[in-house]
Amino acid sequence: MRVVLLGPPGSGKGTHGKRLAASLGVPLIATGDILREAIAEGTRLGQAAQEDVKAGRLVADATVLGIIETRLAQKDAANGFVLDGFPRTTAQADGLAALLGNQRVDRVVNLVVPAETVVRRLNDRWLCPGCGAIYNTATLPPKAEGVCDVCGSRLVQRADDRPETVRARLEVYERETAPLVVYYERLGALRNVDASGSPDQVYEGVQRALGKVAA
Repeated sequence: MRVVLLGPPGSGKGTHGKRLAASLGVPLIATGDILREAIAEGTRLGQAAQEDVKAGRLVADATVLGIIETRLAQKDAANGFVLDGFPRTTAQADGLAALLGNQRVDRVVNLVVPAETVVRRLNDRWLCPGCGAIYNTATLPPKAEGVCDVCGSRLVQRADDRPETVRARLEVYERETAPLVVYYERLGALRNVDASGSPDQVYEGVQRALGKVAA
């Protein structure tokens, strides 16, 4: 099954994407994670994307499409995938359709959440640099403050999760990414899910959006 997750920063795409990919037996392809790894390693791609990411702007379509083409060519994506963070523009959606050829996106799940809820969530979000686990000090705190439950690493907060940067990211999302809702509605692939509830409530909505394919 080929699934695209849409939604603003902080809507839960990463959290629900991991759970969904595991239940469907397909890889989660998170372009944000790939870009941050490239930036940390100082690769050509990372250098090209670094300033855009810091400022909360979208990375160039050609750069992101190159990442996706390479990733979808790997064997584990042959039977499907969950895309988190791509496409972000209608041009990228057209590029994805071209990459898939005779295949198609089966379902686009749009996670809908108010802007101020997003700002609050991201201000409370902490990440594990060791294993990638995600925590929220308000709704999903670690057992020990500042320490990952899974691997014991010290938790960190992303620079682009600060309120002023989050608001800039939301403006970019509304301008550049929201038109994808109309794009996929016209294709009959879109399902809206209220993402303002608890993680379990939202995931139940994601399941319904997929026709209860996921467990």
